[in-house]
Amino acid sequence: MKKSLTIYTFLFAFLAFSFNSHASFPVKKKTEKVEVIKNNKVEKNEVTTFATVASSGKSQVTALLLSLFLGGLGVDRFYLGYTLLGVLKLITLGGFGIWYIIDLVMIITGDLQPKNGSYSKTL
Repeated sequence: MKKSLTIYTFLFAFLAFSFNSHASFPVKKKTEKVEVIKNNKVEKNEVTTFATVASSGKSQVTALLLSLFLGGLGVDRFYLGYTLLGVLKLITLGGFGIWYIIDLVMIITGDLQPKNGSYSKTL
């Protein structure tokens, strides 16, 4: 009973962290020169926009370590933002070991990316 309670507490913590919203940082500043015509006069203005960088803030090394040590429980999928697949992997204990090995190889090769972009730190 105590062991299952610990596992469910651990699962709840990862579910709670995977559903939180992320700020749109880091951002990339882009400045453009725009010509505006007013009353037959051409004015040149600078317009600054901020665009989000397609990085999830996740580390490939962290994903690899989580997959290596806790991949059978789906913790790597929770970390990468795939909550439903993490629950399924937890229930099947890593797809009876097969899914665990596949995810481990996919993280090493970089084929398994975070749900919200790419790794901010790679191997």
